Amino acid sequence: MRTDLYIDGQWCKPIKGGTFAVINPATEEIIHHAPAGTAEDIDAAVTAARRAFDEGPWPRLSGGERARYLRAIADGIRTCQAELAQLEVIDNGKPLPEADWDVADAAGCFDFYAGLAEGLDANGAEPIALADARFASRAVKEPIGVAGAIIPWNYPLLMASWKVAPALAAGCTMVLKPSELTPLTALEVGAIADDVGLPAGVLNIVTGFGMDAGQPLIDHKDVDKLAFTGSVPTGSRVIAAAARDIKKVSLELGGKSPFLIFDDSDVEKAVEWILFGIFWNQGQVCSATSRVLVQDGIYDRLLRRLVEETRKIKIGDGLATGTLLGPLVSKRQHDQVLSAIDKARSAGATIAAGGQRAPGFNKGYFFEPTIIINAPLDSDAWRQEIFGPVVCVRSFSTEAEAVALANDSRFGLAAAVMSADDERTERVAAALRAGIVWINCSQPTFTEAPWGGYKQSGIGRELGRWGLENYLETKQITRMTGKDPWGWYIK
Repeated sequence: MRTDLYIDGQWCKPIKGGTFAVINPATEEIIHHAPAGTAEDIDAAVTAARRAFDEGPWPRLSGGERARYLRAIADGIRTCQAELAQLEVIDNGKPLPEADWDVADAAGCFDFYAGLAEGLDANGAEPIALADARFASRAVKEPIGVAGAIIPWNYPLLMASWKVAPALAAGCTMVLKPSELTPLTALEVGAIADDVGLPAGVLNIVTGFGMDAGQPLIDHKDVDKLAFTGSVPTGSRVIAAAARDIKKVSLELGGKSPFLIFDDSDVEKAVEWILFGIFWNQGQVCSATSRVLVQDGIYDRLLRRLVEETRKIKIGDGLATGTLLGPLVSKRQHDQVLSAIDKARSAGATIAAGGQRAPGFNKGYFFEPTIIINAPLDSDAWRQEIFGPVVCVRSFSTEAEAVALANDSRFGLAAAVMSADDERTERVAAALRAGIVWINCSQPTFTEAPWGGYKQSGIGRELGRWGLENYLETKQITRMTGKDPWGWYIK
């Protein structure tokens, strides 16, 4: 485990020399002391990234040359996959099979953007047809510059890849600030980048607390682009800082995603996708389908089966064989989920399963998978993101009612619909106000497809070609080709 920051191609101690404890959420034990970066370290990192962009080779390399570095990083991640997955488990708490999946996805992300980097060479300039034949014009894509990225704790390595890979593919340089709760694998990305010979200053990684390192990064005037994934309140601060200097910004924020299940659905398949949609990664997923709407005809049967299967989920340390639900990431998160359950009860909701600290665990932030029914439509349980293994279930009668209930939210990240009627699923998918809609499933995520939300769920899109465009500017270049004088002032 790394004890230094990665700045300008060098491992270095924080300028003020501090560290902070990294805690295993399954045992509550301190497993590491990570370097605590501050504003001085952020300034050093941004200065290095600025110099690497303005004076270094990186943005001037061809897309194919950058692609070779990205593929080498992907290979480095795969070489260390087992070790990285173990780090994710002891850092974040998720079950080992989930962590292993995440690491493989992270490597695939670098491979995907290597291909798009090569495509920048192949596509070149886009000719523009002008009404005036005396001129020829083209549009070209160029890297934005220095990108500042702040990532959350729920998918530490994967969220780093979602930002680092497209930024580097575009030719940008970057300062990455991971969550202080899960800093371990982000620093390993720096080690892999260093091993493959990435030019100094192209990727800089500063661990530390939000106000000490994150805020100085979003405030830094030499940062051209801010990319943030996290909570709505912090996202508001990021966009406010970006507005002061007119920085480019992309935000992926919270969600309270609905899952509409019609009564012609297969109940067993519906239960499986409900479980996956809310209990994967302990429900600490921005797109989690945490509001389940079930048509009257199958509501009682589906709820009975959902409760039965929820109670079978094996809770435990993410490194233990067979664990399907690990601990929440921190004591604070555990306490927030418990408080949300208490508020739901006070509002009149019924707890159909779970609702408390998982029994049998003297240590660790373990929480039972929880089903809430009869939550009032104006309650926090129904309207606010809990970010834990908690799902609210209620019934509906008609398609119009279900769509109205689904769309009645300040969020619009994701939604899902299940029915045997393909025409209905397409109709409902078109009506749902969300950036991602799943049909007859919930949560599958693909590097090739756009990711992002409507309303307060964010601005812009990550992944796919849209993720690359986050880090590109469009330049118009126009040449006068006509031989006759312009003749406006000089006749």
